[in-house]
Parts: sequence; structure tokens; C-alpha cells
Amino acid sequence: MLTPDAAHAATWHSQLVYPGGDGRLVYKADSRGKMIPDFSWAGYRNGQAAIPFVPVVKEIGPVSGDNTAHIQAALDEVGAMPLNSNGFRGALLLKAGHYNVGGVIKMKRDGVVLRGVGRWADPSTNTVITGTAGGSTSTVLWVGGTSGEWDTRVPGTTTGVTSSLIETGQRRLTLASTTNLKVGNNIIICHPHTQEWTDAVNGGGVKDDARWSPGTLPIMYNRYVKEIVGNDIIIDAPVFNDLRRSLSQSYVYVWDRAGLVRNVGVENLRIDMGNPSTYSEDHPQSCIIVSRAEDAWVKACKLVQFSISGVYVQRSTRVTVQSVEASYPCSQIIGGKRTNFCADYRAQQVLFRDLVSTHARHAFGASGASTCSGNVWLNGTNENGYAESGGHHKWSQGLLYDNVKELSSQSDKTWVMGLFNRGDQGESHGWSSVNSVAWNCTVDNGKEVCVQTPPTAQNYAIGTTGAVTGKNWYTNHQTGYVEGTNKSGLAPSSLYLAQLADRLS
Repeated sequence: MLTPDAAHAATWHSQLVYPGGDGRLVYKADSRGKMIPDFSWAGYRNGQAAIPFVPVVKEIGPVSGDNTAHIQAALDEVGAMPLNSNGFRGALLLKAGHYNVGGVIKMKRDGVVLRGVGRWADPSTNTVITGTAGGSTSTVLWVGGTSGEWDTRVPGTTTGVTSSLIETGQRRLTLASTTNLKVGNNIIICHPHTQEWTDAVNGGGVKDDARWSPGTLPIMYNRYVKEIVGNDIIIDAPVFNDLRRSLSQSYVYVWDRAGLVRNVGVENLRIDMGNPSTYSEDHPQSCIIVSRAEDAWVKACKLVQFSISGVYVQRSTRVTVQSVEASYPCSQIIGGKRTNFCADYRAQQVLFRDLVSTHARHAFGASGASTCSGNVWLNGTNENGYAESGGHHKWSQGLLYDNVKELSSQSDKTWVMGLFNRGDQGESHGWSSVNSVAWNCTVDNGKEVCVQTPPTAQNYAIGTTGAVTGKNWYTNHQTGYVEGTNKSGLAPSSLYLAQLADRLS
């Protein structure tokens, strides 16, 4: 047992984020003037409330044959009940049994929870859903809206950003006018993709592929107005990329929230695909898709035999995926497959935590390009993977890998976690992760975490157990910020949890 003095000596702090004398976190810039942002806004209700227990209002058991219509009718019945003062209607309980589902179950009403009685394989004591549709079916369970985009504006609310620079991590913006804004507005901040910005990021980092084309990669943030001071607004969560007016004229508008579904959750069940062969794709692509949702969750589920994802989040904010296993995918081991826990297009402030993954290509992946930001993977382990976790393409920002482990990798590459330039991989993938952090992560079997410094941005690997490199397919990039490799005792152990505690204190 360590003595108190020895225990104190075994603890060390990053030079960039550390507890001050009053216990509050202190942030310092690196040599390039970049600072680690606050990731604590990820998760259900921005991490400010625990996932609630919603009382059961209806129970059903399985029927013979296809259960799609059976479950959908029960969900629709719960969805027609009145909302209570907390924004919930109630939970539908699927009793123990085996539910074959040949279509897509849609949770499309606010305030509805789908709950099983267990996530293991025995249907006598657990809720087992088997997707029986073919490979063209996107998912077994769809959580959220089915139409609507962030682009639909409340008329008369669009106004320009006049700040010359909003740095990564900041929450204050100066606007041309705040006349038509009010506290509580759900706004979209848009940084259009211009030629000037493309040039500033060296065409995206590609080598022989086509440079990124202006207009294709706007940077967008879905936020709430928390305070208005003259022509300044303070938003609920930070931006995760520098918004420089000389490169692009950003603007803000109030989103009309068309098609958004709120306060929905899935709990305590199993979804499989009926035990297909290892490389078969003749089954639904994903187990659960969360789309056009806010304040949603997936909790205590086991998801197996998918070809694309166990949980796939898109067009959604403030989502928590907790205590979920996504394992043993069944598909070819090729691009576009086996991203077991995926944050995709317009997925923001998503918290994936306490995860188990196996046999993934990109176990913990961000595939949403420039509109994917502020997402956290906390306490996740992937075993027997075939490629790397990290951003997948085209300027995903503000990704935090916090106590993530990549173990027993089967990859033919040396790196199994990448915050770097993917260059000509895919179609002009280029810089796939920027302003992103690997904190207290672990790799084994001689594998590496690869971090590189993007133009105008930074990436970080702090407290890694294993090797860290700045070289992947491209050996000419500057290595990102690296600190404390193979040095145990990093404090705080979890950056996300420390930032959350600091913000809520």
C-alpha cells in the first residue's frame, strides 16, 4: 500500500488542464496558443440531470410471427397519452420473450420509453428482439423524428456574426443584431465553407485526391441562447473550431425545430439478427438509429450481429448511450462497415459511456464530417478490432476519447486510435479529427495512438498507456500535443467527469 506521500507523488497533472488551489480546473494554452475545450456539455440534458426512471404505462408480450406492427401499435398508444409536467408520457414494457421484427420499429413521439426486462440471450427471462429483414433495411429500431433538418429557419431571425474571431472553447458571440433573439432560443450557428477556409486548411490535407470543394463542408453548431448582453449572446455549449471572420462570414438563426423528438429512451433489451454467418450482410444494417432527437438515451442494451452500427446517432443533440455492448458485427470487413458506436452527420453533444465493443473496424467513430462535434466516448473497451477509433473524415471537431481502450487489435496498421489526417483514404477524407483529445487511453500489442497537428487547430494525447506517434500514411505532419505517455497517475483520471463536476459546482 502506498503511503500518503507516495500516493501524492504518483499523481501528476497535465500542463494544459489541472486543478487549481481552489479545486477548480485551470486551463492553459499550448505553445501554439491552443486550449483544450470543455467537453462536459455532452449527454442527456447536457449532463446536468441523470437519466430518469419513467413509469410503465403499458406492457405487452411477443406474438407469433412478425412483431413489428404489434410493438408499433403499443408505442403509438403510449405516444397518444398526455405528456406529464416532466415531458414524459410513460414507458412501454416488453415482457420476457422472443420478438421477431421484420420491419422498422419507430419511436416518433416525445416522452416515450421502450423498456425490456433484460439484455441477455435467454428469452425466458430477457427481452430478445431479432431483426429478420434483409440487408437493405437500415435498422431494427428508429428513435426520433423521420423528417426535418437544421436548415429550416424562423423567419426574420438570421443575423451575422461580427466577432473577428471566436476561438475554440468560447461561448460568447457578437452579432450584428440581437433584436429578434431571446433567451431560450434554439439557434444554429453556421460557418459557411469558403475558398478562403479551404486554403487555410490546405485543401483538407489531401495528397492526390480532389481538394475539398467550397460549399460542401459548413461548420454548424446547434445551441441555445443562455444570455443576451447588448449585441452579444452567450450560448449553452462552446464552439469546437475557430470561427474566423476573415475566412468565412458566420451567421446565426433560430431553428424552427421541425420534426424534432424529445425525451425518448431505450432500455434493458437485446437486439440481434438471428445468428447470421460472420460475413453475411443479409440482415438489418444497424440495431438502433437515433435521429432528429434531443435529450434521448440508450441504456443497458446488448446489440449484436449488425453490419454498420450497434448505436448510430445522427441529426441529434444531448444524447447518452450508456452501459451498452455492441459486439460481434456480421459483415464484410470493408469501408462503411462495423462502426459499432457511431456519431454521424449533425451528431453533437453525444455521450457514449461504459461501453463494450468487439470486432469493429472503427469501434468508437465520428463519421459526420464538419457538422459532427462535441462528442465523448468515456470508459469504452474495444477488443479484436480491425482499424482505428477516431474521426473518420472531413473535419470532425471536439472529440474526446476518455479512458478508451483498444486491445488485442487485428489491424494491419500500427495505429488503433487516430486524431489525424486520413488524406486520400476513402474519397478525400483529409483531416478527420481536429481539436480532439485522447485522455488516459490505453493501447496494447505494440499498437499506437496517432495524433497530428492540423492547420488552424490541434489534437492531443495525454496520459496514454502504450505508444504515441505522429506518423500514419503521412510522415511529414507535426505531431500533436503529447504529454505523459506511459506515466501512470494522471489526475483527473477522467477529463469529462472532472469538467462536468467543475461546471456544476
